[in-house]
Amino acid sequence: MKTIFSGIQPSGTITLGNYIGALKQFTELQDDYNCYFCIVDQHAITVPQDRLKLRQNIRNLAALYIAVGIDPKKATLFIQSEVPAHAQAGWMLQCVAYIGELERMTQFKDKSAGKEAVSAGLLTYPPLMAADILLYGADLVPVGEDQKQHLELTRDLAERFNRKYNDIFTIPEVRIPKAGARVMSLQDPTKKMSKSDPNSKAFISLLDDPKQIEKKIKSAVTDSDGIVKYDKEEKPGISNLMSIYSVLGGLSIEDIEKRYEGRGYGDFKAELAEVVVRHLEPIQKRYYELVESEELDHILDEGAAKANQVAGKMVKKMENAMGLGRKRK
Repeated sequence: MKTIFSGIQPSGTITLGNYIGALKQFTELQDDYNCYFCIVDQHAITVPQDRLKLRQNIRNLAALYIAVGIDPKKATLFIQSEVPAHAQAGWMLQCVAYIGELERMTQFKDKSAGKEAVSAGLLTYPPLMAADILLYGADLVPVGEDQKQHLELTRDLAERFNRKYNDIFTIPEVRIPKAGARVMSLQDPTKKMSKSDPNSKAFISLLDDPKQIEKKIKSAVTDSDGIVKYDKEEKPGISNLMSIYSVLGGLSIEDIEKRYEGRGYGDFKAELAEVVVRHLEPIQKRYYELVESEELDHILDEGAAKANQVAGKMVKKMENAMGLGRKRK
């Protein structure tokens, strides 16, 4: 059975974009792969965080992982900072990475633009992300399109380490879903949907209530011709909404076009809101059962124990390959 690793930062409420781009994939993969799903809280502190809010966000995200359908009997769910091997391996991979390739990362450029000062961690977190993946011998990494560049760097660092020291790392492949891989902002469909968007109408949270969802979809930016047709270049707004409908409603883009032929955006948006609400209802119910429960702590304790065992072995291999510490008999 091949191995999958993926992780999400606990940096706020999970959006519909995060769900379609990552979380929904996880539930589809756990039956066929050996899965490690991580809450990457050490990545979150590359930018300033409120400690109490961060800790609550970590717990909320863990509850959402389970609520969307991750089965802890099939997959390993854990918090990154509870497995010290991540930071250890991240440092070793920083020493293999080059400053130039880190400065070329699109996300570093975006997050550092216009800032007087940024943390060193913001520049060097891609090697930590590489460590997250390589520690578990991941064959496949399911991510949204925006993380593809980081996966390419992960592959480069793994190959470089294997050549320079010892051939210990599996070279991971990226898995991007065909439909809905990049859910766009409801207010500016040329930008990715983001929980950090100052306009709350631009994104749907997995915990939004039905009225909020309906209101946000009805106010979503489309165009003036009123024809439900997929055209990413000329009609990005309606195309984005159709992608969401396709993933959550189980219909192909062609079927959606036929269904709304001769009907306007009003009908389409009203029915899309129903599809989204219906899909999120059981997720929200399970989330509220879990979020403050002992059950969730038990799941995370077991996940951390399993992850520590696997990751610790790989760190020892890395240290031996690089000549760190004493030679063990």
